[in-house]
Amino acid sequence: MTASALTLSADQAEAHDRVAELLRAAGIDLDAGRLAPPREGRAQVMALVGKAGSGKTLLLAELCRALADAGVETVSGDWEGRRRRDRRTLAVLAPTNKAASVLRQRGVPATTIHRILYTPVYDPDYERIAEWLAGEGERPEIAELGDAALDRAAAFYARHASVPGALAAAGLRGSDFITGWKRREDPLDVGFVDEASMLDTRQFDDLREIFPTLLLFGDPAQLAPVGQSGEMIFDRLAPEQTMELHRIHRQEADNPILDLAHALADPALGFAEFEEMIRAAAARDDRVVWSQRVEVDLMARSPVLVWRNATRIRLIDAFRKVHDAPEDRLLPGEPLICDGIELPLKHRKKRLDLEARGLIKGAQVIYKGPGKRPGFSRLHVVGAEEPQVSAASIVKIEKPGEEEPFLPYAAHMGAVFLHGAAVTIHKAQGSQWDTVQVFAPDLFAAAQAGRSEAGQPLWKRLAYVAITRAQERLIWVVRNRLARPSAALSAEDLERPPAAPLALEAQEDGP
Repeated sequence: MTASALTLSADQAEAHDRVAELLRAAGIDLDAGRLAPPREGRAQVMALVGKAGSGKTLLLAELCRALADAGVETVSGDWEGRRRRDRRTLAVLAPTNKAASVLRQRGVPATTIHRILYTPVYDPDYERIAEWLAGEGERPEIAELGDAALDRAAAFYARHASVPGALAAAGLRGSDFITGWKRREDPLDVGFVDEASMLDTRQFDDLREIFPTLLLFGDPAQLAPVGQSGEMIFDRLAPEQTMELHRIHRQEADNPILDLAHALADPALGFAEFEEMIRAAAARDDRVVWSQRVEVDLMARSPVLVWRNATRIRLIDAFRKVHDAPEDRLLPGEPLICDGIELPLKHRKKRLDLEARGLIKGAQVIYKGPGKRPGFSRLHVVGAEEPQVSAASIVKIEKPGEEEPFLPYAAHMGAVFLHGAAVTIHKAQGSQWDTVQVFAPDLFAAAQAGRSEAGQPLWKRLAYVAITRAQERLIWVVRNRLARPSAALSAEDLERPPAAPLALEAQEDGP
């Protein structure tokens, strides 16, 4: 194995060597730092699986670094550079913007699966800027950009290798240059997919068509996608295509949150005994909190995680009431969850635009206020590189005991949103927050129901996924109570100077 900047454990080193062998068969020799042109032949798929803290993300980052050192170019949804016969590329993908942003925060240039499946058609000025930043073209002369702006863009790109970020540093948005969208037809090269436990069969088949070499990173203890009978994509692979990581690497010091998550693997552990473990952890470590109420201040940016839809609706209703939110409109700062796009087939281009900008099913969004056109909302897409979006919106506010939701905003067609102050644990997969609140009465109800999934009690899978969403602090809520807010809802924490729109693409409210 090539010497790396990080010291890998024995199981990580073995996994690194197995991936290196996979890549060598595809013409990428990490040990020698040599690249051969892409080879024709049968697609290769491998999965690296392991529970939270087993070092999957660390290994993914180290493999990305080794590929970059060998001369492999990383592509993303914003720019792919010129195609050459001998060019070797890597794309790092995640199912959601939030999951991709977690990787980007750790130095991995990740994008979403949607942004790779649907590619933008750019104005020629964008291509000239991107080629220059990537070292593939001469410094452009563009009327809207002066030398100082180009220098800022170049300085940013040298640090972060992000074309949208470089444009933002110059006072522009990458979306200003997009003239259309298309379904990808050309194949790519090597694909790394994080949070692969969330992949469904259709996404997996699409990825296999695009990437002849595909590496999946996933957690077998999470919840399987809805409708797949508890089966995950990597469950279908042959044993020689899968390797499991066992050791915990996420923190050097003991982590009580990970200790609790791994304790759930004990088949003799019951719900009451698990709660005693949580209470004991809370008594000795402030990273675990045993709480008698839901902290409403956290709900605006970090949803309460629940099992039952009825609980979700009841908590959302309580959140809105405690903030004196009117029934006929949203307050700036209210959280939303995208529930899909409602557009007829003839508006396929608009659908691709919304999805590629982050409004995919499950995306977390903060409402910032009404748009300039009727039916439009100004939104902040959590985790997106260009988070500010204005879109035609259909917002559904569900009420306890009522079958039909109330619609404070209802465009004829567009992006559909549910309230996001509380979400089901299934929808929370792929996301992480500094602090997570888990509504324990719902998990007790799951334990009482006696249901199982893939041979394990359902409450344990739910608890595992919910607990491992917390990066720094876990709040275990044991009573159906809500604290009072300490401040009014606001979107001020999301504000940043808007990028100046180009005259060539100026639009009042987006698509």
